Amino acid sequence: MIAYLVVQYVTSGPGAPRCTVRLQGDGDPYELSPEQAANAATISAVATSRGLPERAVTIALATAMQESGLRNINFGDRDSVGLFQQRPSQDWGTVKQIMDPVYSSGEFYRHLVKVPGYSRLPLTVAAQKVQRSGYPQAYAKHEANAALLTGALTGRSGDVLSCTVSHPVDGVGPDGAAKVREQLVREFGSGVLPRAEGGSGRAPAAGRSLTVPVRPAEYATAADEAAQRGWQLANWALAHAADLHIDRISYAGRTWTAADSDKGWQGPAGAKGAADAVRIVTAQ
Repeated sequence: MIAYLVVQYVTSGPGAPRCTVRLQGDGDPYELSPEQAANAATISAVATSRGLPERAVTIALATAMQESGLRNINFGDRDSVGLFQQRPSQDWGTVKQIMDPVYSSGEFYRHLVKVPGYSRLPLTVAAQKVQRSGYPQAYAKHEANAALLTGALTGRSGDVLSCTVSHPVDGVGPDGAAKVREQLVREFGSGVLPRAEGGSGRAPAAGRSLTVPVRPAEYATAADEAAQRGWQLANWALAHAADLHIDRISYAGRTWTAADSDKGWQGPAGAKGAADAVRIVTAQ
């Protein structure tokens, strides 16, 4: 089945920002809030930082959909908290650690990779071996939507993610790009950005604009893999547009802007614009 994923940032009421997954053909849309979209992007990015396959992302997303509705909640059954409802009393970490989506995603994957042949197991079985839930079959109902999100957030499905945001976007000051850079490195790992020329440190972000190479030295990939990587980074930025105050994203001749976010990605499909980097600009 070919799917088209549209994410719109809406909170409530007609025309408010919201997130929606639409299928081509029949079927009810799957809606996401800004928080859910950002959390899903984080879960996917952490898997990439660990070199894990798409199947791991799908399992993690379906698990978080069931456990918390992809929300980073500070309550749950007994002492369960966070995206995956992990329990401090069962050695998942402290409450503060578990409430960090990057940490909790990493802990989920750390346990998942210990499951022999997890990528070939039914999703419910793989998730249950990590979560030990009282309702293991509940994960199955989220598998289709989790697979849709995986295709978008890993970049495999290209520019299928489209977002609307409230405009104008609140500014974050003259160093907005530094905040995007910090979040990129936290979620994807330090290899997501090139090393600074003439030194061993990482290239700093300056001002409101950040350029993220699609194929730095750490990622010697083929052209099709590079394109997927590019859309992964572009869609990550789009999913975080609200919380990182992003005003513009450009990749491969396609551009998303907060001012025209209802129009989605603009520019002809298959445009021949530069595909060597994703460019992100934050609001003033």
